[in-house]
Amino acid sequence: MSAVWGRKVRYTIFGESHGVGIGIVIDGLPAGVMLDQTLIQREMARRAPGQSDLTTPRTETDAVSIISGLYQGRTDGSPLCAMIKNSDTRSADYAAEPRVFRPGHADYTGFIKYGGHNDPRGGGHFSGRLTAPLVFAGAIAKQLLTAAGISIGAHIAQIGDVKDTAFDPVAISETTLAELGKSGFPTLDLEAAASMRQAIHSAREQDDSVGGVIEAAVIGLPAGMGDPFFDSVESVLAHLLFSIPAVKGVEFGAGFALAGMRGHQANDSFVKHADKIQTATNNNGGILGGITSGMPLLLRAAFKPTPSIARQQNTLNANGDTEVLVIKGRHDPCIVPRAVPVVEAVIGLAIWDML
Repeated sequence: MSAVWGRKVRYTIFGESHGVGIGIVIDGLPAGVMLDQTLIQREMARRAPGQSDLTTPRTETDAVSIISGLYQGRTDGSPLCAMIKNSDTRSADYAAEPRVFRPGHADYTGFIKYGGHNDPRGGGHFSGRLTAPLVFAGAIAKQLLTAAGISIGAHIAQIGDVKDTAFDPVAISETTLAELGKSGFPTLDLEAAASMRQAIHSAREQDDSVGGVIEAAVIGLPAGMGDPFFDSVESVLAHLLFSIPAVKGVEFGAGFALAGMRGHQANDSFVKHADKIQTATNNNGGILGGITSGMPLLLRAAFKPTPSIARQQNTLNANGDTEVLVIKGRHDPCIVPRAVPVVEAVIGLAIWDML
C-alpha cells in the first residue's frame, strides 16, 4: 500500500480501523524539539469521535503513545513512532459473508486490488480513522511552523447547500485563525453554523448523510517557496489533500470561478504596501507559477457525503449476487466538522516539507 509520503521528512501511516491500533512513523524531524503536548492533545481532541450528536457515537480517546524518537521530552533525531490504540471497536457489524460491497466505499476496489485479503472491518486501512495519526503529525508540523511565523487555520465553508462567509482573501488575521481553532464547529458566521447543524440533523433523521466544503488559509509564508510544474505548491498540497478519504475536489484562490472571468478580472495587480510588494486581489490564492507570492495561501477542499448510511441500498456481494443492504455500525452523518483539523494537518505536513 502507498502509506509513505515526504521528501525531507518521511511519514509512514499504519494500522486498520478495527485492528489493535493505528499510528505513524516520522523520519527526519530535527533533533532537540520539545514537543508541545498541550497543542498535540488539543488537535487530537478536535478530530476525535463521539463528542457530540453530530458525530459517530464510537468513542475513542485518541490518546497518543510515543514509542520511539523522544528523549526527555525532546526529539532525539531518530524516527519518531506514535501509536493510537483502538478501544471501541464493534467488528460484528462487518461480519457479513460473503463480502457485501458497500456503495461509495473502497470495499470493491480493495477486494479486487488485494485479492480479498484486505481487512474489511470499518473500512480497514481505507478508513477515515487513519486520519488521526495525520493530525498528530500535523500538530508537530504546526508547532515548527509557528516558530517560523507561519499560521494555518480553516473553517466549514459549506454543509449541503448552506454556506458560511468566506475568508477575505487579502486580509486574514492570525487572531481569526486562532479563534477558529478553538471552536468545535468553526465558522465565521454563527447563523450559518446553526443552519449547518440543522442540515446535518435533518440528514441523520432521514437515514442519510451530507457533504460539504472546508476553506483553509496559511499566513506568514515567505514569497519564493515552491517550484514550477511537478513540485509546485499546488501539486504538493493537492497530493496530500486528496489523500484524505472523501475529498473529491480541491481549488486554490478563486478556483473554478476563474474559468468564468476575463484576464483583467482574474489577474492580481501588484501594489506596494509599507515597502512590501503585495497584490490588490488574491484570485490566485497566494501562488503564482507554483511558487508562493507572500499573500495568504487560500484553498478549499470538497468532501462527499459519508457513504455509510442506514438507508436501504441495492448492491452486489463478492459472489456477484444482488444484495439489499442496510448498513449497520456507527457513522458520522457528516464528516466535515471533524475533517477541519485533518485538512489543517496535511497542509502543515506539506508546508513543513517544502520549507
